[in-house]
Amino acid sequence: MNRTISIIVPAFNEEAILGATLDSIAAAAAAFEEAGFRPELIVCDNNSTDRTAAVGQAHGARVVFEPVNQIGRARNAGAAAANGEWLVFVDADSQPSRELFAAVACEIVAGRCLAGGSTINVDRDDLGARLVVGGWNLISRLGRWAAGSFIFCDAVAFRDVGGFSLRFYAGEEIDLFRRLKRLARKRGRSIRILSGHPLYTSARKARLYSPREFLVFQLKTIVTAGRTLRSADECAMWYDGRR
Repeated sequence: MNRTISIIVPAFNEEAILGATLDSIAAAAAAFEEAGFRPELIVCDNNSTDRTAAVGQAHGARVVFEPVNQIGRARNAGAAAANGEWLVFVDADSQPSRELFAAVACEIVAGRCLAGGSTINVDRDDLGARLVVGGWNLISRLGRWAAGSFIFCDAVAFRDVGGFSLRFYAGEEIDLFRRLKRLARKRGRSIRILSGHPLYTSARKARLYSPREFLVFQLKTIVTAGRTLRSADECAMWYDGRR
């Protein structure tokens, strides 16, 4: 049996924060080693113009390159380079805990789970943030939708469903889990959203973009039945490099 777990970090111009993320992943990955797995760390440099690749290498990651700026492509490129029987996707602005990785290891060892994610917590503690995060965590658990910032998946299942769709520039994780849930039902396995140790992630978009910009995007998405999610220009807040 392949006992490797591949941890994949897509990164576009993340020089400033990537080192801290990779340090937290390395510390958390001790939980995988304790469970008898070999963690491998992969950074996908998604056409960065800063020192993202150099930071990844300096922190012990294998760095692969994806020239087209698209989060789904970056994650797929990392997965294509991975050797693990399980894939764990962690965003570059997120810091998983050792306890969260231990919970993932327990799910893998139990053998019933096909894929999953985690509830989240953010580096902002105001009423608006609590409402948004609380609302998302409820939807995530009830609907079994994983936040894109943290996904774990059986590697064979990931490839069987075709990985992340290249039609989407945002919301690609919802599309992925729609397909994974169908596959899980067919194979008699489960989708798990872990809640005991939420992923700590950044609320930087809320600091970098105004409520009006979010509202305009959301209204356009509703009015166009999601077509904005398939446009790089409409999803600029994910790709304009603002940090």
